[in-house]
Amino acid sequence: MPNAVLLDHVAIGLHRIADGLPLVRDVLKGAELAGMSDGPYLWSQWHFAGGGVLELLEPDGPPGGFLHRFLDARGPGFHHITFKVRSLVDSTSLARRLGYEVVGYNDSHPQWKEAFLHPKQAQGIVVQMAQSEAKPLPESPADSAQIVALHLSATDEAAARRQWGELLGGSETEEDGEICFRWPDSPIAIH
Repeated sequence: MPNAVLLDHVAIGLHRIADGLPLVRDVLKGAELAGMSDGPYLWSQWHFAGGGVLELLEPDGPPGGFLHRFLDARGPGFHHITFKVRSLVDSTSLARRLGYEVVGYNDSHPQWKEAFLHPKQAQGIVVQMAQSEAKPLPESPADSAQIVALHLSATDEAAARRQWGELLGGSETEEDGEICFRWPDSPIAIH
């Protein structure tokens, strides 16, 4: 694998960020890490014991934007998974060699370069690859939940192995009859 990859966070699309606060703040007892408006959406990140991060997204623009379309088609739920990569150029080149169409490529910000795999090609979920300096997380709240895995269904086992293993460098194991992918230094796995 040409890149060291880190599964950074899982994002959840909501009509309003406030709709997710009872879960991430009150039930899971996460601590807010960061948040802001970023063009057509608002985001808020929450961290948990062991280093897991969930991001809440809310549309913040005229109807018809990507997050509005997502919510209209699917309702609130998992929107994307973000992987930090050492080199966005190398990662997107590998993605193209493996047959993926890379969309939303943006390297105009030196601190955050990103590209996406469309959910139609990526096991039904948006995959974001981002080149950014890793920043240490503050200490997790002592009584917060630990986010350990995202459970996804795959209709094509070979495609799942190509995506999570070959493209994104996850180490494959079998746990309780499920294929599981893990990344060194990532607290969240994909089952």
